[in-house]
Amino acid sequence: MSEYTVLITGANSGLGFSTCCRLIDEFLSTRPPTQTLRLIFTTRSRSKNDDTAARLSAHLARTIQAVYGSEAKTSSIRALQAKRIRIEGEQADLCSLVSVKRLGERLRERGTRVDVLVCNAGIGGWLGLRWGSAIWGMLTRMTEACTFPWYKIGEVGRVVQRQGGGEGEEEPALGETFTANVFGHYLLAHWLAPVMRRGEGEALARVVWVSSIEAFDKFFDVEDLQALKVDYSYESSKRLTDLLVLTSELPSTRRYVEGFFSTGPEGKATSLSMRESTDAIVVDTEGTTRPQMYVSHPGICVTSISGIPWFMVYLNIAALYLVRWAGSPWHPISSYVAAVSTTWLALAAPETLDQLEGEEGKGKWGAATDRMGNERVVRTETDGWGWGGMEGEKPDKFWKLETRKGRDKVYTREEREEFEAKGAKVWREMEVLRQHWEERLKDY
Repeated sequence: MSEYTVLITGANSGLGFSTCCRLIDEFLSTRPPTQTLRLIFTTRSRSKNDDTAARLSAHLARTIQAVYGSEAKTSSIRALQAKRIRIEGEQADLCSLVSVKRLGERLRERGTRVDVLVCNAGIGGWLGLRWGSAIWGMLTRMTEACTFPWYKIGEVGRVVQRQGGGEGEEEPALGETFTANVFGHYLLAHWLAPVMRRGEGEALARVVWVSSIEAFDKFFDVEDLQALKVDYSYESSKRLTDLLVLTSELPSTRRYVEGFFSTGPEGKATSLSMRESTDAIVVDTEGTTRPQMYVSHPGICVTSISGIPWFMVYLNIAALYLVRWAGSPWHPISSYVAAVSTTWLALAAPETLDQLEGEEGKGKWGAATDRMGNERVVRTETDGWGWGGMEGEKPDKFWKLETRKGRDKVYTREEREEFEAKGAKVWREMEVLRQHWEERLKDY
């Protein structure tokens, strides 16, 4: 049997757990019996690992029973189907770079061939809500209030605990939301490069980043890469994610992307010199091809990341249904439904993704539904990029959807060039930061 390995971070609850469930369901229903799924998830503690593994195993049993029944005559086929799914837990805290590094080392030392890395774990960085603004928004602009909640109170300047290294030097600050949502995953993908590069004729590995529908350009300043000076660090981290992924195939970022996914002669991730002049960077790729990067978003669903008080959860759900019934495509509400886009990117045939992004440009793939909750994966408008980074693109109301309905925005060449330039600068800054922290943590 051939094995397909998916590693997903932050899987003990919410969108991460639902994505694991959906990966199991869709793998069993779409892949031939000769293929097996090795599903590796991460949580921050052993107790969460054990609990998550038990719940995923129970979900697997229910899925198989729903298809094949519980009669004795189907016991053998149920057992065969159960063997096709291998569930494993790993501990990792994305805010601890040492923890992330050790996860990468464990998987490399075991020779674990990772086909898909799903960068799902994250935090919101919110302290609460401005209740007066929230109530007024719900009464006057319900759809906008339930899709782009401007009334969240974000924490400013929160940083992670000391990481270590540097031989007693003062440690540079790392924003907590930035590290949990972006930088921890960025380093993990780099440290997994040796087990994600592929030889000639092999299907490419994938890095699937989970972004947000709220990732607008106004929330991001490249001079404040970690969003330490503002109260919207979550939205900033998701805009950063979009910039990294959507520009990852462009000539202007190639030198940085190839360096990011480079490996050394002994199969270890390398640290390239990223000086002021980067015109001549030589990377050792050993005749292999780097992973492809994709970006998804779940729309609006109910998870614990929102931080809404428990007594408001049901009122929130009711409001989300009202907005969906009013015609918003961005409200899957259920985290299982919201996981459709990430799951599709993880399991879709390589030729399908190659054709879609090759012909229509690199896209941000979102979870959308109709009024009745029937799901689909759509291209999502991204500020400055549009739907595929092509000049003159327009929404088609079904597969290419506007983030904010009714704008009818047509993106110009100048906007696209500005997006690309910002993406190249972001890649450069992230590579400089990566190398700095790799050097600091070299003895861990």
